[in-house]
Amino acid sequence: MYKIATEFLTRFVKPSTIYKYGFNWSPMYKRTTAKITEVSDDLHYVKIRLKLNWKNRNYAGSIFGGSMLSATDPIYMIQLIQILGKDYVVWDKAVTAKYKRPGKSTIYGEFIFTEEEIEALKTKLKTKQQVDIIKTMNLVNDKKEVIAEFTKTLYIAKKDYYKQKLAARKAK
Repeated sequence: MYKIATEFLTRFVKPSTIYKYGFNWSPMYKRTTAKITEVSDDLHYVKIRLKLNWKNRNYAGSIFGGSMLSATDPIYMIQLIQILGKDYVVWDKAVTAKYKRPGKSTIYGEFIFTEEEIEALKTKLKTKQQVDIIKTMNLVNDKKEVIAEFTKTLYIAKKDYYKQKLAARKAK
């Protein structure tokens, strides 16, 4: 449903606007209590904000770790799907969470892909067909203190290769 809506809306609205408001209005993302506050036009930069409130406050009075993780979980994957386009498949594969200190106030996170990273990834996929990449991001407070660190492993493959791989798996 989201993919169809995105394809339709790109006729009228910039992909970065769809990305931002699509996430913020999505019931799944809304439940994380986070908001996307910035998205660059090329989708290489995304910023989120997660405020401490009654919906995400844990027993100790800080932001629940699950809220932090779920607020960061889909960003890189969908960001990369949008950047790479229809010829590639992208899946979240793994995440490691390291909680450094309690989130007792509003926290922020940035998701960045450089042009060089994207070009290197495309070059690697010309010969390898599928790769795993690792991206690390931090949630920080207003003082830039790290509250949590998340290391994501993303699987990326050429769509044709991925379809062949699935067909071979089904044939077994």
